[in-house]
Amino acid sequence: MSEGKLPFRQHLIELRRRLIYSAVFLAVATGVAFVFHQQILKLLMGPAQGFAGIPNQKPIYTEMTEFIGIAFKVSLLSGFVISFPFILFQIVMFVSSGLTPGERRYLYTLLPVSVLVFLAGAAFGYRILFPPAVGFLLSFGNEVATPFIRIGSYANLMITLLFWMGLIFETPVVMFFLSRIGVVTPSLLAKNRKFAVVGAFVLGAMITPTIDPINQTLVALPVIVLYEVGIWLAKLGAHGRRKAAQRFETES
Repeated sequence: MSEGKLPFRQHLIELRRRLIYSAVFLAVATGVAFVFHQQILKLLMGPAQGFAGIPNQKPIYTEMTEFIGIAFKVSLLSGFVISFPFILFQIVMFVSSGLTPGERRYLYTLLPVSVLVFLAGAAFGYRILFPPAVGFLLSFGNEVATPFIRIGSYANLMITLLFWMGLIFETPVVMFFLSRIGVVTPSLLAKNRKFAVVGAFVLGAMITPTIDPINQTLVALPVIVLYEVGIWLAKLGAHGRRKAAQRFETES
């Protein structure tokens, strides 16, 4: 893509090309993931500790098409995770034409960081958040009723939580970049800290499948910490923006 501004028609052509590349890559990655869908589903069952407390120690399905449907859904999500770096790269290449050289440099640097942070968020959910949440759900009320867990409901729950935890961990990266390009300021972010705390507990209530405050706090606390880290990074971004502006004025 050229360094200058592109006409609107060329922008549309460029957007279509990036979308086609992303769709093809996603389709191939999804097909590869479908070959290994059983291994992926077994990996998702890790937080349930093998379903040791329920009959047959594995979930069930009650409809003929349920298992193949969830296999496709899990494969699609896995394909998206595999394709995430490539799709993010296509997005970066498309939007970079509207940025200054300095902003593009920061955007290219943040590209691999964003991928690692997303995976770190998913890993946090898988290792820290989900085991106690799943344990609570499987043990709550088992003296009254026997849990027969459907593979569809369990996989949907895990997929949703993994995705949201990955996105939540992107918060500091987004705050840094927005501050670097001048969309937000550190003082504005710090001023709205109290809203971030409230929003963190709202997110904890929405994301976690349980009603106990412990698991909700396990989500809220990382969000609050990530927001504080984001404020600190936003200050670095704003400082870098001021230095770049001063350097530009000096050179002019």
